[in-house]
Amino acid sequence: MKLDKSIIHLDLDTFFVSVERRLDSRLNDKPLMVGGLGDRGVVAACSYETRKFGVHSGMSMKVARQLCPQATIIKGNASTYTKHSHLVTEIIRNKVPSFEKASVDEFYADLTGMDRFFGIRQFAHELRQEIIRESGLPISFGLSQNKVVSKIATGEAKPNAEKFIQAGTEKDFLAPLTVNKIPMIGNKTFQKLLNLGVRKVKTIQEMPVEMLESVLGKNGRIIWKRANGIDQSPIIPFHERKSISTERTFNRDTIDMIRLHATLVAMAESLAYQLRKGNKLTSVVSVKIRYSDFQTQSKQAKIPYTSADHILIPKVEELFKQLYSRRLLIRLIGVRFSGLVGGNYQINLFDDSEEMLSLYNSLDKIKNRFGEHSVMRAVTLGTKTIGRMGNPFNGDPPIVLAHRKQ
Repeated sequence: MKLDKSIIHLDLDTFFVSVERRLDSRLNDKPLMVGGLGDRGVVAACSYETRKFGVHSGMSMKVARQLCPQATIIKGNASTYTKHSHLVTEIIRNKVPSFEKASVDEFYADLTGMDRFFGIRQFAHELRQEIIRESGLPISFGLSQNKVVSKIATGEAKPNAEKFIQAGTEKDFLAPLTVNKIPMIGNKTFQKLLNLGVRKVKTIQEMPVEMLESVLGKNGRIIWKRANGIDQSPIIPFHERKSISTERTFNRDTIDMIRLHATLVAMAESLAYQLRKGNKLTSVVSVKIRYSDFQTQSKQAKIPYTSADHILIPKVEELFKQLYSRRLLIRLIGVRFSGLVGGNYQINLFDDSEEMLSLYNSLDKIKNRFGEHSVMRAVTLGTKTIGRMGNPFNGDPPIVLAHRKQ
């Protein structure tokens, strides 16, 4: 007999807002926005009290302030949020044998078989209560047979509650929901479905899968399965050591600081782009140097979760300056980003303007379409090739950006 799986999805409610309220209880139950303070800033997070006025994350702070002038606005501190994310991670790590950290505030765990000792629902409830007690942060969870249904259930449970979907009742639970509750249905797909008269998940459940495929392409089949509560996505175990890296061995050992600096910037820029492309954030930056006598040294620093060039490049430069002290010829340099978690650029929004976000989005679109090295900083033009990352010149000459110290 096949054992029904039990997958829990945990999501910290309005994470940045909740942390600020944890630090200052005077903010409780008041409209609160976290993000850039200036007119060009962006809302990184907002409390439930602001949402009835039309405020949402990612919108212009100027517009949000006009919609909800009574809201308190806080710039936010990525280091503080990273610290609280680590705290919750450790609580979960100590309670479940294996879990996935999907983002700084979102987790999955497979609880299958744990009911041999005590009920899974009771265990999940006690886990949530412990997180609330130890971290002081509200958290919601959904519990079902798979990741997709559990994630949707968490959304329906919020704020600060829990929802269990009994095996075999997934379709009934999903049917009355609007189709944009299904993960991977964004605004464009939602609008396309609305134009077809498809608003509720029940309508998708009753459609032939081929019909949805003809409208939405290959994603149509995935959406149809999710609408029917079918999902085989595995739990991806979380490991702090998960990383991406690159290194460059020079043909001739060098002490040319201009060349070394250009190579470091190019490597950091490439890795940062790979983070954003993979929807990842890093919390540890490392730099490695191998000298001409083959002595190898490295230095690392913990940072708030980020995927931003203008944060990562200066940190790489700083670590190199701290590390390079022997004044010998250098044979190899390397850069590594580790402590990776899933997540988007949101946690960097406290310092960035709309223009900065728009710039990153535009540059990444160009790179996605024409290749990673179609846009380069001027300082990196002389690097030719960066380790194993390939030739930056592929066809048309790249667009050049001036490199500016922050």
